Amino acid sequence: MNNLINLLKIHGPLTGKEIHEKTAMNVFNLWKDCNQCTDIATKTIGTRYLRLDKHVEGYARLSPSIIREFYNYTVISLVNQAEAAHSKAARLHQAIITISTNKFELARDIMEKTIESQHDPQMIQEKVCFMISGDVAYEMAHLEPRPEFSTGKIVNGSDLDIVIVYKDLPESIIKGLDSSIYERKYYLLNNPSFKEEIDYVIKGISKVDKQLAFQDFQSMIASKVLDEGKFLCGNFALFSEIKNKVADRGIPEKLAALKEKASIEREKASLKLLAFNNAIKDKEMRQLFYTTDEREEFF
Repeated sequence: MNNLINLLKIHGPLTGKEIHEKTAMNVFNLWKDCNQCTDIATKTIGTRYLRLDKHVEGYARLSPSIIREFYNYTVISLVNQAEAAHSKAARLHQAIITISTNKFELARDIMEKTIESQHDPQMIQEKVCFMISGDVAYEMAHLEPRPEFSTGKIVNGSDLDIVIVYKDLPESIIKGLDSSIYERKYYLLNNPSFKEEIDYVIKGISKVDKQLAFQDFQSMIASKVLDEGKFLCGNFALFSEIKNKVADRGIPEKLAALKEKASIEREKASLKLLAFNNAIKDKEMRQLFYTTDEREEFF
């Protein structure tokens, strides 16, 4: 504890990541020490939002995970450094919003250029809606390097989760659109100037109707993505139609109930992890503490 206090006296308020880099402490022990010392205050910024995880009982947990929130979104300070902590938290929040905005604009630019490159861009514009979900939609994107699943290549933080919904579109046009987006996905992944990952799905409005039944894990995820999705480009009327369907099927209320449950479980887990040294060995506790594999969270 004294080492942490002296570190904060010398450097002032720091994020969890900054303290971890300066001390090389075990990150779980570091999190516990920062949350148990009466001389230390923590200030978390940003939004906690629902993530569905089939490895968690009831599927519902909060994102960011406990450790991701501590590492990237929490400012740690001495109690008497409140003003400096507030200023650092404000700067951190603005930086995260800027990262999210830049990723949003990149995604929109990519999709607009994809539309322009198609054989019949006017048809795409009239019959397809492009939206973005995930970290970017919640203005919680980060640049923490991580490996992309299929290639192992390091990418710059949050991926670009893009949902493309079409209505009355010929199969040949759909295939051409899919091919173009895949090419751009490969380009962004391999270009050192970007190192961005696009995760995308293309589906018809009829599939949206089926998924909004909210009957199984995959349809729950699809419904959540449609609910949180923000408009990028294409047909805004189709985007509005999708949002109306989401509301009519009561998806926001169902997701709110799951988020409330996840919030309660998160609080219980945090208290248990702080109280018992061996709690981190529990599989359920580890799943809530560490960042989970999110590959299955997009349909």
